[in-house]
Amino acid sequence: MSGPECCSNPPTLNPAAGAGHVQKVGGIDTYVTGTADSKLAVLLIADVFGYEAPNLRKLADKVAAAGYYVVVPDFFHGDPFVPEKADRPLSVWIKDHAPEKGIEVAKPVIEALKIEGVSAIGAAGFCWGAKAVVEVARHGLLNVAVLLHPSFVTVEDIKSVEIPITILGAELDKISPPELVKQFEQILSAKPAVPSFVKIFPQVAHGWTVRYNTEDAKAVSAAEEAHQDLLNWFAKHLKWMPACLS
Repeated sequence: MSGPECCSNPPTLNPAAGAGHVQKVGGIDTYVTGTADSKLAVLLIADVFGYEAPNLRKLADKVAAAGYYVVVPDFFHGDPFVPEKADRPLSVWIKDHAPEKGIEVAKPVIEALKIEGVSAIGAAGFCWGAKAVVEVARHGLLNVAVLLHPSFVTVEDIKSVEIPITILGAELDKISPPELVKQFEQILSAKPAVPSFVKIFPQVAHGWTVRYNTEDAKAVSAAEEAHQDLLNWFAKHLKWMPACLS
């Protein structure tokens, strides 16, 4: 499910944002940050606004500072959603960028990371990216997953998850409302072999983790709390392994 909330508070894209740089990874333009020889990698999958969003890159740098090699691929191949394009609303744009197709970008990126010696890969997806993370996990390419204010994610998707997963939802979210997130929690709690953590943040809306107002102290605090939950999950479950999942 998608709606206006997927497009609220659009970022001002900046291709020069962040402490990292853009390079080809698996043939895909990718923002990379952190220690390239780290054996633990984190894949961040953007919302509909793409990989040039400054807050997303700022978070990538924060994750990298925790010791991970972080990659943020351009899943939209230079074609992020642009609200100003009245002739191409989200309902039209999404036909060209269905989140189920995220595997087409993620797979070569992950294969390239494995060739470079990465032993374990975690992924975090935001809105559109959350559905893409589920699809990548379904193909057995991830060790750990984090979904933040997910869009399009269904009960059946969550039933298919077999890796440690965190889901961070928003109290005021109409895309993935608390009622749906609680259903996800019930499904995961019935799978004790799969570590899970589900949390609903009070008084925040869809997109609060990457599309927050940097001058609003409460918004920044809520986003940073979610970022810390993400980091805690990776610290707990993203470990060196003799061989990455294939």
